[in-house]
Amino acid sequence: MKLDLKHFKAKLEEEQAKLEGELKTVGRINPSNPNDWQAVPSDMEADAADRLEVAESIDQFEENTAILKELEIQLNDVKHALKKIDDGTYGLCEEDKKPIPANRLEANPGARTCIDHARHTKIDIS
Repeated sequence: MKLDLKHFKAKLEEEQAKLEGELKTVGRINPSNPNDWQAVPSDMEADAADRLEVAESIDQFEENTAILKELEIQLNDVKHALKKIDDGTYGLCEEDKKPIPANRLEANPGARTCIDHARHTKIDIS
């Protein structure tokens, strides 16, 4: 089965733009490392003496940090997939080098593994 690489490249580039837009709402690019994002505190017009508003600002910053971390992981997967298109290895499971089914790539174009290997790498927290 031959993948339509133009289709997946366009899909990945669209996802990259979307993720970067979402990242900009909760963070900024680290000035000392352009491949890294940093969470930014929410606009705090609160008087520093108002503990409740300071606490809310800290909570918002922590939430932004969590959101940013997840978005950054997704962005890195998308960038990795775009590099794999250029390298000629896109669509191959990184565990066994077998083709990843097209329907999985449609659902998650940045997928690094087939669904079986993705299940095995999940952390069981139960």
